[in-house]
Amino acid sequence: MNTHIKVVGWLWIANGVLSICMATSGLALINTPGTIPDPQDALLVSVGGLCFFLPGIVAYALAGYGLLKYKSWARILAIILAILNLIIFPIGTALGIYTLIIMFNEETKIIFRGEVTPAEVEEVNQVSS
Repeated sequence: MNTHIKVVGWLWIANGVLSICMATSGLALINTPGTIPDPQDALLVSVGGLCFFLPGIVAYALAGYGLLKYKSWARILAIILAILNLIIFPIGTALGIYTLIIMFNEETKIIFRGEVTPAEVEEVNQVSS
């Protein structure tokens, strides 16, 4: 389960990076000459777009970082983001389903409650295999 948690963490970080790329390319497209006649309107659209996308991008990165560090708040944040991303078909849906499966697993709950360390869970899994 330790590996799955790390994969989910890196996927959320990658989702944040892809979101940054999509947001900046969209804003660059909006600001091409001739698209918006008034330069002040273009600035307003750019600032508004950044204010709209930035909190989500930061949340993606925080969730990924927190999962990699096994922070208890990161599990809750990842569950919330996974539910919100279910409507973003197909990548958000796939990431959301995978995240929910991993975050609601009993071993994951134990790890994030701090009852055992990830290494202890791996040792138990290796002995039982």
